[in-house]
Parts: sequence; C-alpha cells; structure tokens
Amino acid sequence: MSSRLPAKTSKNRLARLFANLKGIGVVLIANTGIVDPNFHYLTGFTSGLFESSLLLAHKDHMYLFTYSLEYETGLEERPENMSVINVMDDVKAAKALLSRLLKGKKVGFDGEFLPFEAYRHIQSAYRPNKMIDISDGLRSVRLVKDEAELSNIKKAVRITKTAMREIPKYFKEGMTELQLMARFDFIQLSLGANESARYNIVAFGKNTALPHHFSNSTKLKKGDLVIIDAGAVVNNYYSDISRTFIFGGAGSAKQRDMLQTVKEAQKMAIGLAKPGKEWMGMHDMAAKFLDTTRDGRYKGEFVHAIGHSIGLEMHDNPASYLRTRKLEPGMVITVEPGVYEVGFGGVRIEDDILITKKGYKIL
Repeated sequence: MSSRLPAKTSKNRLARLFANLKGIGVVLIANTGIVDPNFHYLTGFTSGLFESSLLLAHKDHMYLFTYSLEYETGLEERPENMSVINVMDDVKAAKALLSRLLKGKKVGFDGEFLPFEAYRHIQSAYRPNKMIDISDGLRSVRLVKDEAELSNIKKAVRITKTAMREIPKYFKEGMTELQLMARFDFIQLSLGANESARYNIVAFGKNTALPHHFSNSTKLKKGDLVIIDAGAVVNNYYSDISRTFIFGGAGSAKQRDMLQTVKEAQKMAIGLAKPGKEWMGMHDMAAKFLDTTRDGRYKGEFVHAIGHSIGLEMHDNPASYLRTRKLEPGMVITVEPGVYEVGFGGVRIEDDILITKKGYKIL
C-alpha cells in the first residue's frame, strides 16, 4: 500500500517553492503523456500515471484535476492539503472551479513541460492575469533535497551499488551487452527497485570509448573493458553509478593506468565538495589533472562534465544548470570523471555524493 507524503513535508515544499516565486498566486503543473517531475515533487505520489492531469498549487493547498482511471489513487495518496477532483463526475463544475482558481491570477507554469497549445487554451479559457515561466525556480527548489527525498535516493544508491558488486559473477565470454544489461536490471528489481533507469548503459571493448553508447549485440571478449553506467528508481527517485571492469584478468598496463588515473581524478574532485564551493571548480580540477598527468597522455580525453544533480530525474539538474551554482547542504550530485580513447576504450567511475553542512558524504 502506498504512503502519503507527510503533511509537514508537503507544506514545507510549498513554502519553499512560493518563497522563490515573488508575486505568483498559483502554480500550474500540467501533465500530458509525460508526467512533469514537479508533479511528483509536490504531490509525493508513488503510483498512478496521472496522464492529462492538472495540478494547481497555492501556498497552503493544492487542487488535483484528474480522471476516473487515477481518481482512487489520488484519494489514497493525496497529502492532507490536497483536494482531488474527478473531472468526469461533472465536467462543467470542474471547469467552473478552474476558472475561479485561475481567472485574474498571476500563474506560474513549467515552461519545460507545458505544451504551447495547452498554454494558449488556458489563457483563452480561464483568463489568468499573466502566465509566467517558473521552470528555473522549480529546478532551484528541487536542487536541495528534504529527508523524504534523501531516504529514497539513498535506497536507490544502495540497490545499484549492491548490483554493481554482484554483476561481475555473471560476466561470460560471448554474452552481449543487452544480455548483461537484462541481468543487471533483474538484480536491481530483485533488490527492491521499482524499475531500472531508462538510459542505463552497458558497453564492452571499444564501445566503452563512447560515453553515451546505446547497448547492443556486441559480444564480450577476454581482456575487454566493461563499463556499466546505471541507476535504480525508488519511489520516483534515481541513483546513478558507473563502474569500469576488466574482463578475464588483470588487463593491460594501459587499461590499469587508465583506471588508476580516473580514480585519482575522482578522489581529487570529490575532495573539493563542500558548501559554498562552486560546482565548476570540481570539474576544472578533474579536467586539468586529466589533461596534464602522465605527461599529458590523456589530454583532451575527458569529454563531458564532471557530473550533474540527481533526484526525480537521473539528470535532475544538468551540468549546464549547475555551472553558476555554489554547493549547498542537501544537494545530491554525481562525480564522474572519465577518459575515452576512440578505437581502444574508455574508463568512467561515478559515485553519488550528498553535500553536508561540513563537507560531503559518498552515498
């Protein structure tokens, strides 16, 4: 049975949101065929699809407009400060309530998820005073996690880390990347994950030099580098862990050096993590080290950012968003340096860390 978001947690999330939204009277979260992660943040729902549902949030109360397929789930999981309306019970009454809640108000909406046609319909049908894109404010609020969020993330991390320790026993010469991915997903589900992350990566051999490789029918050979970059989902919250293995022995001197170098880069970057430090400083430290160490043999082979935020999305806040941010207690970020030599292979090591009041904790 699903549990409701505690009333105190729900109220705190609304209070934090509206504290960042000066002059906004109501926040509108509209789901289409894709559910806006901010819907899960504000409702705390852990089941139900809630496609084509509409959430209106005020400072002290929320209204969920949904349909018969999700109505009972909404009643079961709603926080105390939420009213759930089944639009199909009385369409005319539901529209009248929407009009009362929106007409003449300054309405904040998530510009990253609200389709333009829906935006135009709301403007013409319900006549808000003004509609303001608050997607940046929503991301900012979600950047710092509360205890309920941290509990889910920590469980997801434990599941993925356990699966990473278990998976090498299933390595078998001739198996495909997709077969190993299926085994990894099965282990995570067996350990209590609700699902595995959508874009998990398993890469063998030369494919490990492609950071965003899509797993395929490539077969595992002795001496191959193996990268697994994967996450679990627990109550809508993600983990994101990467490990690099050498199959069938100790590997070549070059493979071992790549692994050791990336480990050193990650340790140095994580060591900079503390409140008040700029996120970009971690990236710059790792990039400079990887470009200059070992007489520059890995120069230019670290081709992505040092990490991102995780939470309701695997990339809860991407590197582009974090570039101008300073670290704060409660942030959960990944630290994932890597080196990639096309035609040979690559190494990536990734951990999820929590920024604490005094520094960091590797989850």
